[in-house]
Amino acid sequence: MTETPNKTKKTLAIIGAAIGWFALITQLSINLNNAQLPLFQTLIKFFSYFTILTNLLVALYFSALVMPRANKFKTFFQAAGRLTAITGYILVVGVVYQVALRGIWHPQGMGIVADELLHTFIPAYTFSFWLLYEDKLKLRFSEIRAWMLYPLAYMLYSFVRGYFTDLYPYPFVDVTTLGYPTVLLNTSIILAFFVLLFVFFVGGSKLALKRQVNAR
Repeated sequence: MTETPNKTKKTLAIIGAAIGWFALITQLSINLNNAQLPLFQTLIKFFSYFTILTNLLVALYFSALVMPRANKFKTFFQAAGRLTAITGYILVVGVVYQVALRGIWHPQGMGIVADELLHTFIPAYTFSFWLLYEDKLKLRFSEIRAWMLYPLAYMLYSFVRGYFTDLYPYPFVDVTTLGYPTVLLNTSIILAFFVLLFVFFVGGSKLALKRQVNAR
């Protein structure tokens, strides 16, 4: 793990929290201004996107790091492997957007700023923070099962909500248009990507640390 002063880490966490909250609040403001549904339904729709929920996790993580005193909230986000899990989630947000959604989504005005922050800058920023500060010695392959609970729960929620409302957050999980076989295939590919990414994080970290030890 690359060592840098604690002051630098805190400064980077403050920047990450500020950018994360700015992007989320900006996107929420845009959605509320353009809302065609009642406020409660608009908020449910907003928080039904994996992008929003995951960027919220990132913002909460960075916010926890800059808290001056220890508490349950800060302890939760500082637990071993927590940064790796969050980094994996937000990287999937970025990759899926670039591959499957960028060509069909055309925001305007401040929406462009929020869009790029949520889908491009924040994933890259979080990954850079992971490279610098994750305690890679504590990463375990066994943790991957726990890390997968969040995307699995989100997929289940999307299917249940879609079943009752016919509303799906992304076109590649739209059962009404694509049917269950195609959607299940799409979600299986995405979940497999999560697993492979986490395996790469843990395995790559172990390999890099082993090479460092052998080089001494």
